[in-house]
Amino acid sequence: MGRLDLDSEGLLLLTDDKSLTDYLLNPKNKHEREYFVQVEGIPTEQELQKLRDGIILKDGKTLPAKVKITVDPNFPPRIPPIRERKNIPTCWLSITLIEGRNRQVRRMTAAIGYPTLRLIRVRIKNLFLGKLKLGKIKEISEKGLLK
Repeated sequence: MGRLDLDSEGLLLLTDDKSLTDYLLNPKNKHEREYFVQVEGIPTEQELQKLRDGIILKDGKTLPAKVKITVDPNFPPRIPPIRERKNIPTCWLSITLIEGRNRQVRRMTAAIGYPTLRLIRVRIKNLFLGKLKLGKIKEISEKGLLK
């Protein structure tokens, strides 16, 4: 539930509960999904404000996002590794959305001129990735997710 594309990492929920799936995937419920996004370059406050206001993509204007520059979250290296250029700095953004269009975060950062190098979903609603290691699972109750 809550797909990630091949180039993305992070939190996934697995369930066989149809009502929970419907609740979490229905856009009218507007629950937050937070991503840590490494971008090429360092966006200005004005460029980040465009994302906060909603940006026009091919499939229409996005809903406003919560966006801020954040410290390097120190995730283990990605396999395969990201493209790095010696002369172009990178930075990490925290981007929180309440909608989930196909490759939306990548398209949003590209639209303001900062391509996404790495994208990691760290939160769905009130459930956090935390220190959960790659490939590991943690059982949770529906009650814990819907608080």
